[in-house]
Amino acid sequence: MKISVIISFLIISSLENASAQNSYIKLGQQALVDGDFKVAVAQLEKACLIDSTNSTALLMLGYSYYHSENYKKSIAAYTKEIAINPTDATAYYYRARAKGYLGKDNQLSAADKEKYLLGAIFDLTKAIAIDPDIANNKYYQVRGIAYREYGVFKLQAAVHPGDKVRGINALKASIIDLEKVLADNPSRTDISALIDLSKQKLDEAITHR
Repeated sequence: MKISVIISFLIISSLENASAQNSYIKLGQQALVDGDFKVAVAQLEKACLIDSTNSTALLMLGYSYYHSENYKKSIAAYTKEIAINPTDATAYYYRARAKGYLGKDNQLSAADKEKYLLGAIFDLTKAIAIDPDIANNKYYQVRGIAYREYGVFKLQAAVHPGDKVRGINALKASIIDLEKVLADNPSRTDISALIDLSKQKLDEAITHR
């Protein structure tokens, strides 16, 4: 086979693959718009099989897994996206949300729960560092909740003296984050309620030290 024929074949195959991937991405995107995450997953998985480095497909796939409550696969998809684009704040945000849900699984060992809860805080901190605009306070809100969940976990699972200290510090960090959100949105009673809850947990922890 002549070299020119081989090159032509490769170009045609590449174009066909790109066309197929674009079709799967479009179908996946439409399924997302329709709220049909099962179909979105099926189409976007096909797109990622053709090209596992397509950032758009990975972002939508991670989001589809997340809304399908398949949090481990969502984390895996966002981890691939972050490897390609390490300054993608949205990927860190949703990976944190997925880790946060896994961290609530009472079937997990204490070590795994801590890994996911700390991982959520780490990812949210990265998202804030990438997009520090205080107006984008959903990162602070979710991190404030994540700090509270980690703090409560450390206090409940306290084995070493340092566990209580970490739990108390996490609750204090929770209050700081949530107060940032409330300062920008004074009318948000839901944030006030979250702050009160973190303060209640903190008071309980300090009282029983």
